[in-house]
Amino acid sequence: MNVSTAPGALAPRQPLAHPLLWLMAIALAHVAVRVAVSPALKWDEAEQLLWSQELALGYGAQPPLYTWLQWLVNQVFGPSVLALAALKHTLLALTYALMYLAGRELLDGRGAWWASASMLLLPPLGWFSVRDHTHTILVTAMTCGAWWLLLRIARRPRPLEFALLGLVCGLGMLSKYSFALAAGAMLLAALSVTETRRALLSRGWWWAPVAGLLVVLPHATWLAAHLAEATAGTIGKMEIQPENGLGKGLLSLLGGVAGTLALWALFALWAFRAAWWRTPWAPAAPWAQRVFVRYVLLIMLALLGMVLFAGVTTFKGRWMLPLLCMAPLAAFAARPQLQQHPRGGRYTAAILAVATFILAVAGVRPWLSGLRGQPDELNHPVAELADALRAAGYDGAGSIIAADHILAGTLRARFPHATVRPCTPAQGDIGACVAGHVQRAGKSGHGWLLVSRADGAAPGWWAKAQAGIAPQAIQSIHLPFHMMHEDTSPAHYEYVWHAPGSAYQP
Repeated sequence: MNVSTAPGALAPRQPLAHPLLWLMAIALAHVAVRVAVSPALKWDEAEQLLWSQELALGYGAQPPLYTWLQWLVNQVFGPSVLALAALKHTLLALTYALMYLAGRELLDGRGAWWASASMLLLPPLGWFSVRDHTHTILVTAMTCGAWWLLLRIARRPRPLEFALLGLVCGLGMLSKYSFALAAGAMLLAALSVTETRRALLSRGWWWAPVAGLLVVLPHATWLAAHLAEATAGTIGKMEIQPENGLGKGLLSLLGGVAGTLALWALFALWAFRAAWWRTPWAPAAPWAQRVFVRYVLLIMLALLGMVLFAGVTTFKGRWMLPLLCMAPLAAFAARPQLQQHPRGGRYTAAILAVATFILAVAGVRPWLSGLRGQPDELNHPVAELADALRAAGYDGAGSIIAADHILAGTLRARFPHATVRPCTPAQGDIGACVAGHVQRAGKSGHGWLLVSRADGAAPGWWAKAQAGIAPQAIQSIHLPFHMMHEDTSPAHYEYVWHAPGSAYQP
């Protein structure tokens, strides 16, 4: 692991030891584990299978890039757990690879590996992204790509790198709107340092804004017409309280930063101990260190401003991840001597141990729910549910109208030829939502299936769902949860199946 090649140079060819090979192996292992664990879906997974039924310029509160990519992967693997896992872990691998490239601009191979692999110790990326994140992964990948290209331009500015930086920043904005904060702080920090300002204003700089605008412009037109729809969800999650929210906001901000960085900081201190502060101050690139420090100050000032002046009281770890994912790189670039530290092998081994632990835990998640006695989404017997619906006459086509979006997305994976829609309080009036889908199914000559699960439907869902249609007899299905104790109450589903061509009066 102790590579002494110059920053930015290619590491010696050692195929079996190359980080990319191991990164691909871990990504494939995670895909295999996710497919084997359960055919059921988590929240974000279900959301993506629903949204990727069609291409659009925007999807509610989220930019469209992740869903476009999911749509593309679905064309290869079908709307399935395999398609979801393949995209997610490809993007996670890309995130680590881009941070490794950023590290190689400042450090040798070992230090770059640490800068990249240390992100595994940031829980929003190392664990929660494996568990159930989508857009957060993509925006973090684009942030790592922006750091790589910024550092590369600072060392050797060329028009191609400017165009790539603009492309990555445009894709970052199409990944998650919070990328604007990271990109803005990155730009201001770089412009405030003489060396990077000179590089950023060199020949061909204009390629960056041109490429970025070309990428963002189509979605920007949609956003201008749907601004309230695109921002309402995020603003609600921030729990803005202009009055008496200062203390809560500051504590939430502190908790978000600590929850993102504390685990990595503990491992780094355990491995290198006092070497962090006893090592002589000799950063790999002083100009880069100034950029990192000013970037972090700008980010923290912006977040504090959100608390003080906007009344924001909630900061989630996944929001912090793209803003602070550069922290390990900045730390190791500040102390490049650690690359030759005798305890470096211990740090590497700790990261590998954590990676193995995360893979193992990902593989036993449904069994952990069984030990707790609390069924999780992954414990739902969705294959048996699909078989029961087929046995009841459902033809696998037409329209599926579900009481919650997790059940809707799960059924789309089982019935890829159906049009699947959720009708929940988030869609507004449940009765009008159901009636509209039933009417469209009838006009197209297709059947329709109303379906709910007991642990997912809003109170009184069936009464509201049938308010705008002729009342139908509701059928029940009871199936045992997977990986749960035998005395656990079974999963309870209810449905109405109206076959195509059957007499029906709305």
